[in-house]
Amino acid sequence: MRIRRILTAAIATAALAGLGLTGAATAQGAPSAVSPSQCREGGGEPRIDLPGNPCVGGKYDGQAVD
Repeated sequence: MRIRRILTAAIATAALAGLGLTGAATAQGAPSAVSPSQCREGGGEPRIDLPGNPCVGGKYDGQAVD
């Protein structure tokens, strides 16, 4: 019974570690800010009048416009 608990904990830890690595890899590829022209080319609208200057809609939705 004790071995099962240890094995289950080890498998759960390995699974969570794997999810953490994939999340870090996808977050790394995203630029922190886009230009107004990149926002428009991605199908969005740069809204520099809103707090944080977000790109609204399209591929870069929610990203800051530089």
